[in-house]
Amino acid sequence: MTQPPPVLSDETRLLLLRLADKLDALRPNAAMAEGIRLAQALVLAEQLHGVTEAAYSAEQDLLAAMPLVREDETRGEYATQLRLIAQGVAL
Repeated sequence: MTQPPPVLSDETRLLLLRLADKLDALRPNAAMAEGIRLAQALVLAEQLHGVTEAAYSAEQDLLAAMPLVREDETRGEYATQLRLIAQGVAL
């Protein structure tokens, strides 16, 4: 599991929480996949900034903060991890 940067920006925390909410709202008991992690980082960053350099930076910061998906992990379990990271809890 990768470790998030020691200090997360408010924007990265916001995006972590948005993704956690999204994963919990839609099929939280379904399997989480690495492709979802990668795709949602881009989607959320572009929703916030449009297709811009700022979105690219936000996406990269978000990906750096997000752990890799573990085998047999559900979307809801992954959402819990994202919330803990946003709160500054080390995993």
